[in-house]
Amino acid sequence: MPALHHTGVDLRRLQQIVSGLTEGVIIVSPDQDILWANEAGLRMHGVERIPDLGKTIDEYRDRFRLRYRNNHWLEAPDYPLERVVAGEAFSEVIVEVLREGDEEARWIHQIRSLVLTDSEDKPDLLVLVIQDVSMLFEAEERFEQTFKANPAPAVICRLSDQRFVKVNTGFLEMTGREREDVLGRTVYELDVLADVSDPGLAKQRLREGRTIPQMQADLHLPNGGRKLVIVGGQPIDLNEQPCMLFTFADLEPRRRIEGELRESEARAHRTFELAPIGLAVATLDGHRFLQANAALLELTGYTTEDIQQQSACSLKLIDGANARTEIERAIRDDGGFHARDACLQRKDGERVDVLISTGIIPMHGSDCVLWVIQDIAERRQSERELIGAIETVMRDTNWFSRTIVEKLANLRAPSAQRHVAEVSSLTGRERETLSLMCEGLDDAAVAEAMGVSRNTVRNNVARIYGKLGVNRRSAAIIWARERGFPLPSARRPAIKDI
Repeated sequence: MPALHHTGVDLRRLQQIVSGLTEGVIIVSPDQDILWANEAGLRMHGVERIPDLGKTIDEYRDRFRLRYRNNHWLEAPDYPLERVVAGEAFSEVIVEVLREGDEEARWIHQIRSLVLTDSEDKPDLLVLVIQDVSMLFEAEERFEQTFKANPAPAVICRLSDQRFVKVNTGFLEMTGREREDVLGRTVYELDVLADVSDPGLAKQRLREGRTIPQMQADLHLPNGGRKLVIVGGQPIDLNEQPCMLFTFADLEPRRRIEGELRESEARAHRTFELAPIGLAVATLDGHRFLQANAALLELTGYTTEDIQQQSACSLKLIDGANARTEIERAIRDDGGFHARDACLQRKDGERVDVLISTGIIPMHGSDCVLWVIQDIAERRQSERELIGAIETVMRDTNWFSRTIVEKLANLRAPSAQRHVAEVSSLTGRERETLSLMCEGLDDAAVAEAMGVSRNTVRNNVARIYGKLGVNRRSAAIIWARERGFPLPSARRPAIKDI
């Protein structure tokens, strides 16, 4: 302030100016001398004394570098101090301020000019009014970075003219548009509220600058297609202007998945209905049937309505408490079972031989049981006829080789638990041993007839048991006699009477 006493300036006017402002103030003379600055102006430059700003504008330029927000450095004539001395009036000039030697800006100033005149209306004091907007621009920069990096598609429109002023990469990728195709266009030219579920409410909220609740919409694409989205609007202030932030959720993947799911369900339902064997879905608890296909309805004689009143027990698929416990355990612990014999009871009371398999499947949010029921009555009849024919053939095996007789015997008595063996699997010594056993000889007599030791005979017998899957002498003899033993070549010569 002492420097101002030499200018003859009315200090009362200066005090009025300073008292009426909360911003920083720097006063210069028309001769480019820095006369005075308030505490806010000093603080906004990181100094404590007026001389630290520089005595003149030239010294100020040496100590502080200025650049615009677009990273363009200010030349000497562009400095606000130079412009105000040149008599230029301006407002809201925004510059970044760097101390000499700094690489990054410390402050962002918003500057306007003020010219004070003397009694003859000639400029005698030139004033810079400075507002530190660093925090504001830092917040805007953070918002800008967050907006651009946000993967959720978003656009911002200015409410005053409803033109889009910002768009992020997510929106461009979702719609296939270019940035210049969006910015500057109005909401009506690029209608993001087209085909929303409640267009009246959405447009009204936009006009009023109020929150637009999330709605489902079909967003128009530049290629003529559409994309299913959820859109919502949130009012915000951007650069001190009221705007509307539109955010989107792309529902197209969900729609595609739902379409694929519907197609899959349709294929599964069609396959279920057209399957040539009986299929049914039943509850896990109680095994009550929920639906059945045409093959099962034909097999049981029931209608669709009838079958929904039936259960695995009522159809005799589970007959008896022990069988029910065993089946329920297999379904619960093992997830089902495969190819179990059962006897189904038709609506007319007839019993039908069936083969059933079960498995747990999810259906409408809960676990159900898929029953696969195959009619094997004709197959069983064919098996019985085949076995009868084999029995007839087996009465006289003179015209058949041992291999053929052996295969016929296996067909006659099939069993999943039975060990299937053929005569050809036995060695010559084992066949000779087995043939002598069929004649009723014990181990000692067999050893004498074959001219071997009893241990050798015992070893032969053990190997025979292992190959035939038996553990008794009688079982081995029965197996051998069914296949034409004893063999003529293995019989002992008759002992003549002396």
